Amino acid sequence: MDRAMEAGIDDVGVGVLFGLADYRFEIMALLQHVHHLEEKFGVGPHTISMPRIEPAEGSDLSLHPPHAVDDNDFRKIIAILRVSVPYTGMILSTRETGKMRREAFSLGISQVSAGSRTNPGGYSEDDSGAQFSLGDHRNLDEVIADIAGHGYVPSFCTGCYRLGRTGADFMDLAKPGLIQLYCLPNALTTFKEYLEDYATPKTRTAGEAVIAAQLANIPSDEVRKKTIHNLEEIESGKRDLYL
Repeated sequence: MDRAMEAGIDDVGVGVLFGLADYRFEIMALLQHVHHLEEKFGVGPHTISMPRIEPAEGSDLSLHPPHAVDDNDFRKIIAILRVSVPYTGMILSTRETGKMRREAFSLGISQVSAGSRTNPGGYSEDDSGAQFSLGDHRNLDEVIADIAGHGYVPSFCTGCYRLGRTGADFMDLAKPGLIQLYCLPNALTTFKEYLEDYATPKTRTAGEAVIAAQLANIPSDEVRKKTIHNLEEIESGKRDLYL
């Protein structure tokens, strides 16, 4: 990470593959790494990933992890990291079951994948030869419907990267919570695009309800009006609108 940031990469992600060592050591080491990045570069990690070892063909270690983490301890890990690094995005992959991923949102997870394949060529061929087994086999629309059904906003936003809100500039907005003026509006408009172009009717109904409810949570009247305008523009056919 140091070499990457010294070379000019201003957003980095960190993470631990839980199961190889005592999770308490892993968390302490991870948080010390976060502190080091903050101290040296003034910028902590943009994301933290937290995969657990899952069974993999030909790997006895994956079937018997030396320090397996059970579900209760895993929930504790998520909560500890969210409280310790409140500004970072926290990622949970399809290694975990749909039930665990659903619970994890309330504990601090902010990013999930969907419809993933772990074998070479898996998106165009069969799913044999996977690197590890998946816990969540739902397709994208099913995951989106589940997220929206629990009142969360699935966001497809790439606005910060495209406008240069990365590294220290991003942290200046994220740490005091000002990023909400961009994240929530952009989440709503990019979600609207998904609903218009790809969602099933059931998912679209659930998504529209979430958008209507979340508009009231935009803290600025001016930004809220702009977001409503962008939502109407998307409904009329325009795309790629973001703040």
